[in-house]
Amino acid sequence: MTQTLRIGLVGVGLMGHGIARNILRGGYPLTLLEHPGNQPVDDLVQAGAQLASTGHEVAEAADAVLLCVTGSPQVEAVLFEPGGVLEGLAPGGVVIDCSTALPSSTARVADRVVQAGGHFMDAAMTRTPREAEEGRLNLIVGASSALFSQMRPLLESFAENITHAGEVGAGHTLKLVHNFVSLGFSAVLAEAAAASRRAGIDDAAFLEVVGKGGGGGVVFDRLRPFIAEGDASGFRFSVANASKDLGYYHAMTDELGAGRSVAEAVEALYAGIDDQGLTVPEVIRVLEREKG
Repeated sequence: MTQTLRIGLVGVGLMGHGIARNILRGGYPLTLLEHPGNQPVDDLVQAGAQLASTGHEVAEAADAVLLCVTGSPQVEAVLFEPGGVLEGLAPGGVVIDCSTALPSSTARVADRVVQAGGHFMDAAMTRTPREAEEGRLNLIVGASSALFSQMRPLLESFAENITHAGEVGAGHTLKLVHNFVSLGFSAVLAEAAAASRRAGIDDAAFLEVVGKGGGGGVVFDRLRPFIAEGDASGFRFSVANASKDLGYYHAMTDELGAGRSVAEAVEALYAGIDDQGLTVPEVIRVLEREKG
């Protein structure tokens, strides 16, 4: 497969818009599914993207279809509902699921795609919309080695770091593990920042001590602008999505029989936020007000 591969994209949201922009920059013909949940796509259309009104039409116009939707229910609906992607997928067509999904659902989805004559890959994303626009996402891929090699040039058009985690489902599994770690660190740092403020500690001192000590790292750097300046723009991940991902992690660890006592506390923290539309950094402000 070469750069003449025709690409379809379902889900032009905060992450999908950047993916679309960089696929076009990579020289791939691109068809987008029109949907009320999309970000504005005028700039993408001006850059050459075509629009389709159904998943069926997207798949008919593409050799590989990327899904960038919220989670497993949306993936299943987009693929299998009447007029969905699977109806239009040509023999040998590829479905690449970039969403955050439950691995057991991913296994069922992959089986149906293969039974229909297609190929399936999970390519879960990490990083933020900013990196998506810059073409610097991280991808965690579950696929056969042959399919991974075939599709890697496409993935490289919008991703900086690409890890082949194993066979189908491994990408989504490792993404849930990653998000538990990221959201867990965020929860710990949020509680610590709130406690520090309630104690009257200057934010600059908190940031210096924690950042140069055991709290330094990627998550700390994403939270730093909010603690220092109230700027949450670098970590636009909603509490609702955090709750969803931790719920998936909960279900996955149930299926695996793995321990999750820490994860239960983290999940309870995010689930207990009244306004699920807040971003993760804004949890600090909520915790700071608690018992006040």
